[in-house]
Amino acid sequence: MVRVAVAAETARSYADACGYAAAGETARESLAAVNESLRVVRAQESAGTVSRFDLERAELAAATAAAAIPPLETRRQAALYELAALIGEVPANVPAGAQKCTVAPSPTGPFPIGDGSSLLRRRPDLREAERRLAADTARIGVATADLYPRISFAGGGNSFRGDGLSGSSSTFSLGPLLSWSFPNIPAARARIAQAEAQSAASVAAFEGRVLAALKEVEQALTTYHNEIGRHDLLAAARRRAESAYRLADANYRAGAISYLDLLVAQRELLDARASVAASSQLLGSLRIDLFKALGGGWGSAL
Repeated sequence: MVRVAVAAETARSYADACGYAAAGETARESLAAVNESLRVVRAQESAGTVSRFDLERAELAAATAAAAIPPLETRRQAALYELAALIGEVPANVPAGAQKCTVAPSPTGPFPIGDGSSLLRRRPDLREAERRLAADTARIGVATADLYPRISFAGGGNSFRGDGLSGSSSTFSLGPLLSWSFPNIPAARARIAQAEAQSAASVAAFEGRVLAALKEVEQALTTYHNEIGRHDLLAAARRRAESAYRLADANYRAGAISYLDLLVAQRELLDARASVAASSQLLGSLRIDLFKALGGGWGSAL
């Protein structure tokens, strides 16, 4: 289970680094759009067509958009350093591929969920509990064997020698001898009771571990599935926000709407972009949770 955990956390660090890098790119794109609006408002304020108040709000929007970038870069660097530690490297030796990654990884194929038997074979903790149960069950048979007497067979022989006129002669006779060893019945029964109790405890532990594993898988699948649906809705909202902002920008330049209307549309677009980026990063982490719940062993799907 330790190997699965290490593999999962290594993959999580890489996915987080990519996800935060992608979110940072989105934040920089948003800042570029805000700076373009600020440029227009500055020109209008110089020409006297807008008030100083509108310029201050444009400056505020630009500063707010710029402030969203450093925290994302901090989280990206932290994920890269965590990745370096997990692969046994110093922070300065972060893999180049992870440093350049700007797209959150996504599955290349469907998750091989499989059936309960597949889950038992994949999860190391379930395999360990299964082996412990088999060993404890076998102890019952060993303890039961102590109820029977131990019988050993040994060779016994007699040798006769005679001297006579006709010369010497000898004979040898062999017969089975039985050696009986009677058991300590109370002690044997105590060992059987102990073995049965241990076996019952192992059965309960195994069943509990299976139920816990099924719960973890169902929780991971449900959370991941729901976040996929949420991500799709957020992506649709982002497309609407982009369309609304383009219309608002065109109308503002034509003098049809106020700067406040443009600012609202701009803020909604920035929020929509940030929400999609955050959801993409979360999906990467939830995939790792699902990987751990299923016990790993199918890296080709990631």
